[in-house]
Amino acid sequence: MKISGRRDYLINLESVAMTDIILNMFIFFFISFSLLYTFSPERIQKLDVKLPEAANTAPLEDKGQVNIVLTGDDAIYLDKERVSMSGLKDALSARRKDNPKLTVILRADKSVRFKQIVTVIDMLTELKVSRLSIAAVNGQK
Repeated sequence: MKISGRRDYLINLESVAMTDIILNMFIFFFISFSLLYTFSPERIQKLDVKLPEAANTAPLEDKGQVNIVLTGDDAIYLDKERVSMSGLKDALSARRKDNPKLTVILRADKSVRFKQIVTVIDMLTELKVSRLSIAAVNGQK
């Protein structure tokens, strides 16, 4: 009868360590890239507004213009920066002094109450802004 002694199993610890390192690197890069994507300035500053449709639209020029965005949750943005109504008036007044021929582009979500749109237009009239464009989506297919 042959009694076998202790068997020597050779575990290669180098491959286990290398697998662990690669797995940790994968997790690190996955989390890093997902955070970079989530908090990228382009993604943060994108405001999703559902514009109403219009039959006649024209492309806008990008010279000396200010964008005002009214969202469905009653938020007001001035060039992708959230402001209050009084902050909007102060900022537009300062920009109007710098550029008397200031063009304002008003983008309002479909669900915005008309009263808020009228309030903004009334404020622009008070500031003597004569160039106002209201953004819409071309409804013709």
